[in-house]
This record gives sequence, C-alpha cells and structure tokens, in this order.
Amino acid sequence: MKLFDQYRAALRIRHYALATERSYCSWLRKYILFHNKRHPKDMGAQEVVQFLTHLAVNRDVSASTQNQALCAIVFLYKHVLEIDIGEFNTFSLAKRPKRLPTVLSRAEVQSLLSNITGTQKTIALLLYGAGLRQMEALQLRVGDISFDRNELLIRHGKGGKDRVTVLPQGAKEGLQRAIDQSRLWFEEDMASGVNFIWLPNALNRKFPNAGQQFRWRYIFSSGNLSRDPRSLNLSRHHIDKKGIQRAVPQAATNAGIDKYVTCHTLRHSFATHLLESGYDIRTVQELLGHTNVQTTMIYTHVLNKGGRGVISPADQLSA
Repeated sequence: MKLFDQYRAALRIRHYALATERSYCSWLRKYILFHNKRHPKDMGAQEVVQFLTHLAVNRDVSASTQNQALCAIVFLYKHVLEIDIGEFNTFSLAKRPKRLPTVLSRAEVQSLLSNITGTQKTIALLLYGAGLRQMEALQLRVGDISFDRNELLIRHGKGGKDRVTVLPQGAKEGLQRAIDQSRLWFEEDMASGVNFIWLPNALNRKFPNAGQQFRWRYIFSSGNLSRDPRSLNLSRHHIDKKGIQRAVPQAATNAGIDKYVTCHTLRHSFATHLLESGYDIRTVQELLGHTNVQTTMIYTHVLNKGGRGVISPADQLSA
C-alpha cells in the first residue's frame, strides 16, 4: 500500500473523524514537501523539530495548529511506520494561551436570532437553546429527538460520547418543518432506489437496512444527493455547515453587535446563562458533554457579575 493509503487506513481503524483524517493527511503532505519529498522512514526527531520550528517561526501559526501538526506526524511514526523517533529534546509542545470565551447578553442573543430566518434560525436556536456544537446540530437524526420529553439525544459527539440535552421550546416548530421536508425527500429517495445513509463506527453493518428507515435520516437533510467520500455510495447527507457559519456572524452584524461572533459563541452563551440562572456546574457540564469539569469552569470567569463579582468602589461613593 502507498504511504497515504496506509495512513488513512490506520486513522479509520481508530475511528478518527473524516475532518481529522483530511487535516492529518494535509500535514503529512506538508511535512514531506518541506523536506524535499524525502520518505518519512528516512527522517526522525531532528526533521520533525525543523518542520515544527518552521511553522512557529516562518509561518507564525498558533499553538493549537502547531500541536495538530505534531500529532499528525507522531501518529504516522507510531501507528503506520512503527518507528520510535525518540524524544524531542529541543522542542516542547506549544502551550495554548488561556482565552476567555466571547459571551453575548440575553438581549444580544435575542437581537441576533431576530435577524435569522428559516432553517438557519432553527439551527441557531439549538446552538444557544441546547448548547450544541455546530456539527452536533447538523448531524441530528429524526430518531434523536423527543418532543414529548423535551430532549435531544446527541450521538457520537466530541470524543465519541453520547449525551442528552434539553430541547428548547422555541425550536420545536422549525424542527417539525425540517422533519416534514426530510420525510418528503426520504420518500423520493426510496422511490428512486437511494437507500444508503452514513452511520458511524461501522453501524451500517449492524443495521444494514438503516437507510430504509426514516428515523436514521438527518433532520436537516440536504436538498441534493451526493457521494459518501469513503464508501462512494449515493446518499442524502445533511446540509452544508457553511450556511450556518455565514448566517450567525452576518446576523450579529445586522443586529449591531460589535463582538467577534461565531456559532460557538452561542454555545458559550448557553453555558454562561445557565450558570447565571443558578444551575449547578455539574448539570451544565453534562449538558455540554465536557469530560472534565475544569473545562466547564471557564464560564465562571465570564458570569455577568462584573470583574470576579467585585463591586467597584467608585459605585459606592455618595453622590
């Protein structure tokens, strides 16, 4: 097998996401090209350090980007070439600087949502009202929602974990419209013989007829058929993430919000507003799907109580 075929196979055996696979392959290609197309088996720790130094000094990449490049290269040597390249004595893993998340006020969220319409508004409501990550919202399937219990089941979230979170009342109408549209496309696909649906972790073998069952269909189904990038089967995937990625910042701009706003800002706001409302941090941790409560603790630093909850002495002066 060619090196890149072996590399992809090793990633898929370990259930790495498609986006991670593409990113790792890109870094491997850059690593090889940087060293004038030398084969990685003929290189070692010295060449790795040279490449990472180039990224930091000449490309001025962030710590997280540098770390991702290192992980991609180490994966190659450890799991594909099975070569011990030793310790990086002259290089240490870059430390990501601590950043506080951008959080919107309730009024800002309301103003932002009023500037989005249609399917994108429903997705934005899930990002803020349920604390979903962008891809978790797009990958919701019909069987993952319970209108009666007001619950959303998030399957195969970050780290491959499942969790249950709250279903916001304001998103129900939009979700039902999306499900109705998805059903129309499902019936159209069944009539034309398109019955493949992608499932994670080889669940297609466990549920070979999943594509013929509506509960496995994406709620936010795409209007176009496409080829699955791995199996090459014709299927109906979820809508493109670029739509919501453009809609949220544009809505913030239209609402006059002078902050750097992304889809993840709505998730940050969800967590912060829950803590402001008095919910305990363990509950918020479970709803967000954080493995470590320390990750959730960052939202305690941006609660709407002034700097660390301190009242300024200037506000205590008599008029």
